[in-house]
Amino acid sequence: MVVMEELKSRNFSLYAQWGGVVSIILLIILGAISFLGNIPFAIIGWIFAFVLVFVEVPLCIKFCPTSPRFDGFVSKFESSYLRGALYLVMAIVMFLSNTIGSATLLNLPAVILLLTSFCYLIAGFKQQPHASSKILGGTGVDNVV
Repeated sequence: MVVMEELKSRNFSLYAQWGGVVSIILLIILGAISFLGNIPFAIIGWIFAFVLVFVEVPLCIKFCPTSPRFDGFVSKFESSYLRGALYLVMAIVMFLSNTIGSATLLNLPAVILLLTSFCYLIAGFKQQPHASSKILGGTGVDNVV
């Protein structure tokens, strides 16, 4: 029921958060699959996934012991515009994985990262307040609508 309410909210930051979660999963799995064929970008994908877990899942930042410096870095991405820029940079880096070899499986997370970037930028242009899914430990749409 919570997911349906979030889908009906038309809040692009919620859509982007779910896109970010899909990106995390794809970066981990497809990075492992393509590890031997494209080692540098597989490792970069895992690093991106690690950072995105703390950016997108509010429960992780509350329960995982992290340094104040890392917490400060993650807190910089509260704005939809900055999150959109972060995802855009990550998408470009993952698209660069094609320059080392032939087309790899890492194009799929790059496309999802790009779509997530667009969702955050749309949320910024529409001046929608940031919301995060209740399932992932956020406030949900109650505080937004």
